[in-house]
Amino acid sequence: MAKILENFSGRRTIKVSTNDIVSIVREYQRIAGTEKNYEQIRKLLDKNNLFIVED
Repeated sequence: MAKILENFSGRRTIKVSTNDIVSIVREYQRIAGTEKNYEQIRKLLDKNNLFIVED
């Protein structure tokens, strides 16, 4: 589960677990499919939202 950490300068840091990273990579692979062209993959990703559950 992702955890949002506040720091003294007002910026946020998101701490993610290994499972979060694996989930993001799986979702990326599902969305990108077999496309090899950077621009096409970028367009596919722009049409989708990736979410990380907050702790």
